[in-house]
Amino acid sequence: MAHDLIIRNGLVLDGSGDDAVRADVAVDGDRIGAIGDLSDETANSELDASGKYVTPGFVDLHTHLDAQVGWDPLLTSTSWHGVTTVLTGNCGVTFAPVSPDNREFLAEMMESVEDIPAEAILEGLPWTWNTFGEYLDAVQSLRPALNMVGLMGHCATRYHVMGERSLSDESPTEAEAGEMADLAGQAIVDGAAGFSTSRILLHKVPDGRYVPGTLAPIDEYVTIAEAMEAAGGGLFQAVLDMTRPAHELGLLESVAQTGTDVLFSGGVGDGGLDSVERMARFFAARKEAGQKITSVCQSRPGGVLVGLRQLMPVFSPAWQVLSEMPDTAQRYAALSDNETRTALISEGIDVGTWYDAAHIYPLGQDEVPNYSVDDATRRSVADLATDAGVHPVEFIVDRLLQSEGRELFNIWFFNRNTEGLAGFLSLDNVLPGLGDSGAHVGQICDADATTFTLNYWTREREHFTLPETIRMFTSQSAEVLGLQQRGRIETGWYADLNVFDYERLQTRYPDYVHDFPGGKGRFIVQSDGYAATLVNGEVVVEDGQHTGARPGTVLRSFDR
Repeated sequence: MAHDLIIRNGLVLDGSGDDAVRADVAVDGDRIGAIGDLSDETANSELDASGKYVTPGFVDLHTHLDAQVGWDPLLTSTSWHGVTTVLTGNCGVTFAPVSPDNREFLAEMMESVEDIPAEAILEGLPWTWNTFGEYLDAVQSLRPALNMVGLMGHCATRYHVMGERSLSDESPTEAEAGEMADLAGQAIVDGAAGFSTSRILLHKVPDGRYVPGTLAPIDEYVTIAEAMEAAGGGLFQAVLDMTRPAHELGLLESVAQTGTDVLFSGGVGDGGLDSVERMARFFAARKEAGQKITSVCQSRPGGVLVGLRQLMPVFSPAWQVLSEMPDTAQRYAALSDNETRTALISEGIDVGTWYDAAHIYPLGQDEVPNYSVDDATRRSVADLATDAGVHPVEFIVDRLLQSEGRELFNIWFFNRNTEGLAGFLSLDNVLPGLGDSGAHVGQICDADATTFTLNYWTREREHFTLPETIRMFTSQSAEVLGLQQRGRIETGWYADLNVFDYERLQTRYPDYVHDFPGGKGRFIVQSDGYAATLVNGEVVVEDGQHTGARPGTVLRSFDR
């Protein structure tokens, strides 16, 4: 009997961290049917992987694709970067539980926190649910291309129970705390992977108040974690207020003491190595206590892209007029006019770039963006402007003219201490990623975190070996979520697979498109080097192009 598909002659990295072995991989239905020398066996179709690696599909532990799946079930840009399973519902901002009266609030909060247009959310989702389990049902009905895993968010839960009081530092009543715990427990029963919260002070609702849960007491989280444990166990995800690290790490410890697994968004501030040493001590203590705490971290510095595509590098009246023009071509034409350019440079010199030019880095004008993290080679806009003997705004204008408006400039909000970033990524409990796909769509796109890590940290810097990187993106990330029979290439396991040319693997230059509901825009980033990505045995991306297959499923059962 013929197999459905045989991937022949590939170098198989099975996700365990072991070195690659040359083997064939057979796919039957949604499962891996056989591994080894299958030269005597036949298949309905074949894929030649000669000179390429065959790996498990990647697991993305931090996305905000909760809304985008409604109008983009292909889940771009994530699906262009070898990802086959995504975790949604991070940072506390989700769309369930919800009542009809609360939908607009949740949409506007998501826009305020994650820069996903509220209009697109309200128009692009069916809103056929009230409970989190019903939301998962709705996502399944949308037939996503990738597997999806959902966390129920603290923001939606607290607002659903406490209303306007949820946005204050007021503790819930005993009855309200019990109701939130019941909702969390029921979500676990209905297929949620866990519960998420936001405590970072950057996350606010449109009127400037912190999102619900930001100021919640620790015992509120412990009650919720205990309810998840009683319901079968779940993952607790958090983005923290690291202006007070002792308190926030104490919160994670308190939750972990219930037996709940913990995942948090980590990184390094300007303190750098001090932060790394503190976190190393924290992870060691938690491991000794038998607690499972993992951090996922951005694989490069960043925060916002500026240029002529969307966000301007200067906030002033003349630059505001430029930003309101319909597209990049018209903005470039205006910039090319001597009178307009003179006014833009003059205002720019008066007010300066809206973020310190010492932390703004050109992505260059080549097809491959320059995201260099190397202290010895990277040059900021301030450095380059000094070399050229011009003001940073004039330097940016000159570069925009040279590139016909195409070049982008990366503002480093986060992880600016690159030595500290390298150290943090080296910790055993830290996984690279945090692409934030689906969020901040008009500001940046880091959905290429997997490709960038493989290209920069693995191939160029040799900070990780290739087997190590694949293990982090596959079996380790799958274990964090408790995925069943995913994250490894093993006979009988689900056929979530990648085939890629390692030497060609590369992220492309970000582009800005208008493909959201209502013509809203977003950054996207594609890739080179992926020959094929399979989800549940079906090829969803081939040579960088979607096949139209949408075999993903909402995963609702987990090993805890």
